[in-house]
Amino acid sequence: MSHPKIYLLKARKKRLEQGHPWVYATEIDRLEGDAQPGDLVDVVNHQGRYLATGYWNPKSQITVRIVAYQPIAAMDADFFRSRLRACAEHRRRFVADGDCRLVYGEADFLPGLVVDRFNHVLVLQLLTLGMDVRREALIEALIDVFQPQGIYERSDVSVRTLEGLEERTGVLYGECPSIIEIEENGLKLEVDIVEGQKTGYFFDQRENRAAIAPLMTGWGGRSGIRLASRAAAEAGDKEALEASTRTGEATDLVPVNANGKIVTFPYWDGASVLECFAHTGSFTLHACKYGAKKVTCLDVSEHAIETAKRNVERNGFTDRVEFVVADAFEYLRAQVKGIDERKQRSLGGVDTSKKLESSAGRTWDVVILDPPAFAKTKSAVAGACRGYKDINLQGLKLVNEGGYLVTASCSYHMRPELFLETIQEAAVDAGKQLRLVEWRAAGKDHPQLLGVNEGHYLKFAIFEVRSK
Repeated sequence: MSHPKIYLLKARKKRLEQGHPWVYATEIDRLEGDAQPGDLVDVVNHQGRYLATGYWNPKSQITVRIVAYQPIAAMDADFFRSRLRACAEHRRRFVADGDCRLVYGEADFLPGLVVDRFNHVLVLQLLTLGMDVRREALIEALIDVFQPQGIYERSDVSVRTLEGLEERTGVLYGECPSIIEIEENGLKLEVDIVEGQKTGYFFDQRENRAAIAPLMTGWGGRSGIRLASRAAAEAGDKEALEASTRTGEATDLVPVNANGKIVTFPYWDGASVLECFAHTGSFTLHACKYGAKKVTCLDVSEHAIETAKRNVERNGFTDRVEFVVADAFEYLRAQVKGIDERKQRSLGGVDTSKKLESSAGRTWDVVILDPPAFAKTKSAVAGACRGYKDINLQGLKLVNEGGYLVTASCSYHMRPELFLETIQEAAVDAGKQLRLVEWRAAGKDHPQLLGVNEGHYLKFAIFEVRSK
């Protein structure tokens, strides 16, 4: 079956031939045939040679989104079943957790469609007209392939207006409780699919959250805690204690403090951690799981912190987490100001009879910064750079010597090299030397198509922080 044809301009860039799945209005010469918005069209070059098939929307600047590089008859339920089975196979191979992103738009050859699985409920976003007009066939295929308890729509995203669509939410099939418990890396979390951000949870940082594990232990020595013989510690034998510490030959080793007393706190070797922009506390949970001593969990949203509290409680970490509702920029600056005030007092020339202006001035072994996108458009990049530099500058000042900064950006327009340059500028201003120990992107349930930079949005880095 042949479809109406979109002829491309001769002088255009050959982006489509290089694997990019979008055709912009500025690349199109003409449409031959009768096509309704959302219909399939065959895309041909200026000589009429077939290149791909996609769906067409003249109202959008991205006028054609490619769905196949060989001719197809229709995007019907059978088409969706085939594509969805391929999505499921990829996740079974690479993602241990059943809760994950099942469909990731163009990277799964289903442009305009996002599907997340939370326990037995699917949450989907239909972002384009071409997908929206096929919702019935899509829902039929989703039910057949994944057998969900329910399907809930979260198409409440502004990008739909660029497609001439209204925002939509609601139950599409079955039963969809608003709060669902999921599991990630062995941790239990609640997800609000109705009121939560986007589809309710951010699966893209799953592997990145697990990557902080090596940072969470190995800090006891800074507090003067060491391993020594239990017998020597219980007997108060200082010589035997010192000998067992030096040789490490004792088999019944226990942690002891500088006074030789046994330390009973089980997380004595753990890091102190600050998580900013915590949302529902996912990094906080992982920090606790991997042995953190104390975690400060901060977000500007009281609703998010209340959810984080419940998540922390359901995993048994309540005694190690403190919660702060505050603007992250203001909180970090207040801590830095407190440090500066104390430094001034220690150097003299300050009236110490006056109370400190700030009760802040804390530092942490690990500072985690996972902010929302600062640059949602190309024109916002300069402002985003200032925001990322500021937040990382303040964060760096609060990392204990030899500690770690964990920092991320989910702004597509903030390219990886620019993100690293911005952090380097922050490090220079903070007087810090950074050593990159981890550089990551989104997880394996968010695959990336080579040559499609728009899908390479998430940057995640771990730096060791030392003073110059």
